[in-house]
Amino acid sequence: MIQRTLVVLKPDTIQRKVAGEIISRFERLGYTIIAAKMMNASEELLFKHYEWIGALLTRKWQKVFDLTSSMMRGWPVFAMVLEWIEAIDVVRKVVWPTEPKSAAPGTIRWDYATMSYGYADANALWVVNLVHASATVEEAEQEIPLWFNESEFVK
Repeated sequence: MIQRTLVVLKPDTIQRKVAGEIISRFERLGYTIIAAKMMNASEELLFKHYEWIGALLTRKWQKVFDLTSSMMRGWPVFAMVLEWIEAIDVVRKVVWPTEPKSAAPGTIRWDYATMSYGYADANALWVVNLVHASATVEEAEQEIPLWFNESEFVK
């Protein structure tokens, strides 16, 4: 089944200048970028993304939400919508779990990030994990229109 998924290259990706390498990994797998933009994420957008959809504040606590929001507003992000066969599950496998320390060799987070939850918590840091990718079909259906309007898609 052809699916669409949201991928956001976070500020740490932009700062480290590895966005092109990460994008090329998806392109080599056959994914088509059907919408893309570099932007400064607003506090309102991030609240809707992380709390309304991801329930970060509800699942974790205010400190984690505040660190994440602050980090995401610190530098631009590169948001894109990828389309291809079973995009959501495959992209998640390429990215791997949220905590880079738990990632498998060869995944984006293994190759470019090493932070653990424990280290981040002990040092009051956000978890440097480079990429957000929709986790489920339902999440993608909510996230994509939050980040992109219909006029931003190419046919």
